[in-house]
Amino acid sequence: MTTLEPRDVPPRLATGAFFLNSGLGKLKADAETAQGVHGMACVAYPFLKKIDPERFTQMLAWSEIAVGGTLLAPFVPTRLAGLALTGFSGGLVGLYLRVPGMREPGSLRPTQNGIPLAKDFWMLGIGLGFLCAHARWSRTAASRCPWHRCRG
Repeated sequence: MTTLEPRDVPPRLATGAFFLNSGLGKLKADAETAQGVHGMACVAYPFLKKIDPERFTQMLAWSEIAVGGTLLAPFVPTRLAGLALTGFSGGLVGLYLRVPGMREPGSLRPTQNGIPLAKDFWMLGIGLGFLCAHARWSRTAASRCPWHRCRG
C-alpha cells in the first residue's frame, strides 16, 4: 500500500471538498435546476437526452460525491484518486469546449459565463499530475509519461 505524500494532501483536500460540496448540493436539486443541468449537459453530450433530467442530476450528484470521497479518503492511492479526477474533469472540460457561449470566439479564453467551467482545466491538470505520482521511473515507465524529463 502506498502512503499519502504530504505534497498530495492540499490538492486532494481542495478538489475533494469541491466535488463533495457540488454533489451534495445537486442531491437537493429541484425539477427546474435538474432541467437546467441536464439541458447544458445535453448540448455537449446529446446522447444524454435519453435520460430523465432528475435521474441524470441524481446520477451526476452521486458521481461527484464518489469522486470527492475518493480524493478525501487517505487510504485511496493518489494515482487511483487521480484516475477518478481525470476522468470526471475530462468530461467537464468537454462541456466547456462544446457549450456555446462559454468561450470567446476562436479562443480558449472563457467568457463571463464560461469562468465557472474554466476551473475544470485546473482539476484536469491536478488529476493528470496525480496519475504520474509515485510511478516507478524505469526508462519504460518514464517514456510513457510526457513530463518525465521534468523530474530532477
